[in-house]
Amino acid sequence: MRKTAHSLGRAVVCVPARNEAEVLPRLVRSLDRQIGSGDGALLRLVILANNCTDEMVSLIREMERNGETRHLDLRVIEATVPREVAHVGTARRMALDVGADWLDAEGIRDGVLLSTDADAIAAPGWAQANLAALENAELVGGRLVIETEESESRSPEIHALHRRIESYWVAVRALEDAIDPPAHDPAPRHGDHVAASLALRAALYRHVGGLPALACGEDNALVAKVRLAGGRVRHCPHVSISVSDRGTGRVTGGMATEMARRARVVAGTEAYLLPPARHWLAVIERQRAFRLAWTAPGGPEAGLRSLGVPAEDIAAIDPATCPNAIAFAERLGERVGEIGPEPAHVPLDEAIAGLDALLAQLIDRRTARVA
Repeated sequence: MRKTAHSLGRAVVCVPARNEAEVLPRLVRSLDRQIGSGDGALLRLVILANNCTDEMVSLIREMERNGETRHLDLRVIEATVPREVAHVGTARRMALDVGADWLDAEGIRDGVLLSTDADAIAAPGWAQANLAALENAELVGGRLVIETEESESRSPEIHALHRRIESYWVAVRALEDAIDPPAHDPAPRHGDHVAASLALRAALYRHVGGLPALACGEDNALVAKVRLAGGRVRHCPHVSISVSDRGTGRVTGGMATEMARRARVVAGTEAYLLPPARHWLAVIERQRAFRLAWTAPGGPEAGLRSLGVPAEDIAAIDPATCPNAIAFAERLGERVGEIGPEPAHVPLDEAIAGLDALLAQLIDRRTARVA
């Protein structure tokens, strides 16, 4: 059967899970409720159950027997991962590889891999929104909607903190829009591209060499590989997924680590510090300089020389083999490295005030030029 552009039959959801009996059934039910395209195709779901010692797999099997997965084509892969590589990066790569193999075996053209986490909950239109957004992008990141764990009592202060942190990142994106708006990722957009909601074509996944099997940050590493290949990363406002604010997790530096940090901030034992406005101004201005170098009158190499990039670095970047400005900027950024030492971080409220003030200055200058 030929699949239409938004058919769920093009997609496979890939989920690594270890001892997630308490939360995985919620995700599976939410995926079973996905809005279909009307062609009768089932949404594929791969659960990579790695090193499990709880009843997670038996619960999912029971859901199958009870008809709770009738809208899914479900495969549960039980695996024992060696201790030295038993982390989420390995399990997620295994899940995505199984998904890509499945699509290949069934001859699905233009198949799509969807990544999520065991403790997520997908809105009914999540899968189709990803497929729609991929029409004008190579990779789609979904916005994370933080939900309170029902088993824990959360104060209004934690919700207020979530909103303040989000307002900081909204201001960072507004600054980018004022200086160097990305044509392929127009406002309104969010800023999330993490494993809880990623979508990309299986062919591209293969082309970039798959997900790096890192203990932490495997999702950002995959996004970087897509950009190095010239891929457009879209932060579509119509794609979002709910994730829990649980403060315990298996990955240092992951979502649970961040939620634990926020809990300490609310408790008054830690300040929430972030880069100041001047840091983002420097990052965005450099990003703009990279883009302009690609379109320089004498060509990208002339643009690089105008930026003071040494000849050996220009040769390493090899602009002639860059498919577009995205790949060019990614290679250039990798080669020249970060913008100096990391700036001293400042308290959240000060960081937001600095961004607001900088945005106001930019608006004033623009108004003055027009006048």
